[in-house]
Amino acid sequence: MRLQLASYLMLSLTLPIALGVAQGVDHAALVVLSFIVPATIQKVESIAVPGTKAFPESITSSSDGALFVGRVGDGGIVRVEPRTGESAVFVQPGAAGSRSILGVFADEASNTLWACSNDLSALGGAATGRDTASALKGFDLKTGVGKRSVSLPGPHAYCNDITVDSKGSVYITDSANPTVLLLSPGATAFEVFSSSQQFLPPRKESAGLDGIAFGSDGNLYVTTYVAGELFRIDVKRGKAGRVTKLHGPSLTFPDALRPFGEMSFLLVEGAGTLDRVDIEGDEFKTASIHAGFRQPTSLTRVDSTAWVSEGQLGFFFDRTHNGPPPSLPFRIYAVSLSKGQTQ
Repeated sequence: MRLQLASYLMLSLTLPIALGVAQGVDHAALVVLSFIVPATIQKVESIAVPGTKAFPESITSSSDGALFVGRVGDGGIVRVEPRTGESAVFVQPGAAGSRSILGVFADEASNTLWACSNDLSALGGAATGRDTASALKGFDLKTGVGKRSVSLPGPHAYCNDITVDSKGSVYITDSANPTVLLLSPGATAFEVFSSSQQFLPPRKESAGLDGIAFGSDGNLYVTTYVAGELFRIDVKRGKAGRVTKLHGPSLTFPDALRPFGEMSFLLVEGAGTLDRVDIEGDEFKTASIHAGFRQPTSLTRVDSTAWVSEGQLGFFFDRTHNGPPPSLPFRIYAVSLSKGQTQ
């Protein structure tokens, strides 16, 4: 049996742009991966995400511990109370014209829940919204009511992941183009913050830029999904400078990237692991924290716990899949971080 790992394929010009599964990986290969990664195997708590077609793609959290999960299949955003395990749709599918929800980011300074919206209705994604183009949506973090909608530039854009700086500027990765986009406070349109041919995927119509986060050095770090690479974008006085490819262990479909202490990040790899990444100059090293996830897509940290969304997106993007259906219900998982890991 062959399983498809979730990357993103571009559809034809007559359909909304989507990025889908780039490579097939034998089930046996996945098993080997789980054994060669020196991860701690532990029983982890999980909470179900509502929706038989949820396909959770991203997860974020607020300072009170609330979790917010974006759904590719059913659309909308789910709010989860981890203390009780209760979950409910917080942003309704189609709200503010939204379609499939990818990256989400809780920006408490502006009381905004930012979300990437893409029209994946041709693949069976949310069809209740009116948008046909990729857009960044802003919802009230307390009520879920729509506040803003800003379309990405260009006819074929794909809003993937989000981060926000201390001044309230919003940065997003465009997986369909080698660009990091910037929405400054009060702006009504995006501008290109950084663009580099290094961000291009190894094959045309496969996924490029993905995860994005600021490091403790003030620079911006991004991952490329299919190429499996990690880059630093130098930031000086709010302007992008040199783009540097960092050298380190091979990464297999690196997705969400989240700050984790002094020059460290948490990272999920689509092959099934939650990792710690430590940056040293132009090099990095990784340490696997937990293995065995089914195509994880994102993570957020709440104190000493990392919550990981298990997207199983290969089942969504691979329309020819004839194997067993995804494991239901979709879930997010809590992984305890040891004292050494959190320092």
